[in-house]
Amino acid sequence: MSHPALVPGAVAVVTGGASGIGLAAARRFAALGLHVCIADLGPDRLAAAVAELTPDAREDAEIAGFEIDVSDRSALADLERAVADRFGGADVVMNNAAIQIPTDALGPDTDWRRLIGVNVWGVIDGSQVFAPRMIARGRPGLIINTGSKQGITTPPGNPAYNVSKAAVKAYTEALQHQLRNTPGARVSAHLLIPGFVWTPLAAGDRTDKPAGAWTAVETVDFMLERLAAGDFYILCPDNDVDRATDEKRMAWAIGDVIENRPPLSRWHPDWTPRFEAFLRD
Repeated sequence: MSHPALVPGAVAVVTGGASGIGLAAARRFAALGLHVCIADLGPDRLAAAVAELTPDAREDAEIAGFEIDVSDRSALADLERAVADRFGGADVVMNNAAIQIPTDALGPDTDWRRLIGVNVWGVIDGSQVFAPRMIARGRPGLIINTGSKQGITTPPGNPAYNVSKAAVKAYTEALQHQLRNTPGARVSAHLLIPGFVWTPLAAGDRTDKPAGAWTAVETVDFMLERLAAGDFYILCPDNDVDRATDEKRMAWAIGDVIENRPPLSRWHPDWTPRFEAFLRD
């Protein structure tokens, strides 16, 4: 059984939908009979994605592409109006678009601002421009925001990306709290927390999928299963890391605050052996 918003004739909007997790989600939505609106950059990429998905669409479902920069709120508002004009409104919004830019804690500020613009404001604005009409229509609805485990354990390496995904987590928690306390609202928000997923964003210069990575299809199938179960936190495993290990890593991360340890103590030479022992217990 699937979530009640995922029914034939419903409408799904997927940002970052021309590749990776977004494309895999769009494919599953189309196979369920939803009209699917893919939002992404690059007309050739969009056209290729629409052509690829159209044969998978069930019944009379339409696949449409929209070239949108999600860091531009006015463009997202235009997208919402276009979806409403064409289909009556959205039932499922998956704010999935994200970028990776190498950063460190001291800059450069232009990279930080570009990454935050896409990864954070794209999610906030996407939720804010679509949610009012979704609520007003009174139909079952889903807002799925793609976060990351890096927004919870915040490992060293790319602080701007960590900050962006931590913000997505905090915003989506607040969004779901407000939705469930809004009289008459039948829309719920959910946080997708992928594991190691083989996508163009993760691949970089690599061409062969590592054995430890899940495919985007595996990730979306898990997402649909957990949406049907009503989960808010959709914490995905992969072929290297199971849920028990994820839970211990997250528990250790919050333990830095509770026990007043150095930040990111998991990677601190004085604490690494203790973290490894904690994992084994």
